Amino acid sequence: MGRADGSSTPQLPLGAAGDSGATPAVSDSTSGTAPAKPASRAGRDLPAAIAVGSGLGGLVIVILLFAPTAWLAVVAAAIAIATWEVTKRLREADVSVPRVPLLLGGQAIIWLGWPYGTTGVLGAFAGTVVVTMLWRLFDRGLAAQPHNYLRDTAVAVFTAAWLPLLASFATLMVLEDQGAARVFCLMLVCVASDIGGYAAGVLFGKHTMAPAISPKKSWEGFGGSLVACVAVGILTVTFLLEGPWWVGAVLGVVLVFTATAGDLIESQVKRELGIKDMGTLLPGHGGIMDRLDSILPSAFVTWLILTAFI
Repeated sequence: MGRADGSSTPQLPLGAAGDSGATPAVSDSTSGTAPAKPASRAGRDLPAAIAVGSGLGGLVIVILLFAPTAWLAVVAAAIAIATWEVTKRLREADVSVPRVPLLLGGQAIIWLGWPYGTTGVLGAFAGTVVVTMLWRLFDRGLAAQPHNYLRDTAVAVFTAAWLPLLASFATLMVLEDQGAARVFCLMLVCVASDIGGYAAGVLFGKHTMAPAISPKKSWEGFGGSLVACVAVGILTVTFLLEGPWWVGAVLGVVLVFTATAGDLIESQVKRELGIKDMGTLLPGHGGIMDRLDSILPSAFVTWLILTAFI
């Protein structure tokens, strides 16, 4: 949901510029070819973004209404694709994260939450960390010393926590009483944050929030996200979960911070890798990871708040 496509030069501390996968745009006034104009002030192909977003939203609604346990398969597939996107970008930046343990471990983290709850999730995450550490230690054989072992292992553990561990809370919610409604609360508030921030930012955005990280994110957009999140949080908790209105208000306020933080975190990761998007699978959005950035930390917070108060 966040996009790090500002005009400042991206940092490339993880690898050489030639390995980043980013091709800098060069202006050539003599070429006779006019530079492409952005589709909108937010830098998106807006019609494509709306079409893809509507399609994904419709899919989520159908699954949660008619086959809520299939939500686990949806999350598992999304995390597998996102993990592939992130590890691909990291490898382009010469960060050798172990892809196989992250892919298989990520699936274990998601699926073991079904029979074993948080115990299964925590056990699978710990197992993934251990296997990742050993895999990177010996991936060049027993006789060779690993290169950049500490850096690569730390990034791999970060990836395992960032993607499948945080995503697992979205699947844990659907297994609880009123599980589909709980997931709806998460998704609708996150969508409200994106739409409210986009609208307010495009219409009124003048004061940048964190220009060194995400030049197009403004305080006016943050205010729009806050209003939208609180309103939708109150409505969803009140009508879908029949809970106190103040729980919805708390959920909305907290999620606007987690959603924004998720945007900024991915924006900084992409800046350091020298890329605009993690992938190209979704027209107008980028990759799967570019749609999950704000949802991942928000899934944990939603699970925590709704478990505590509903």
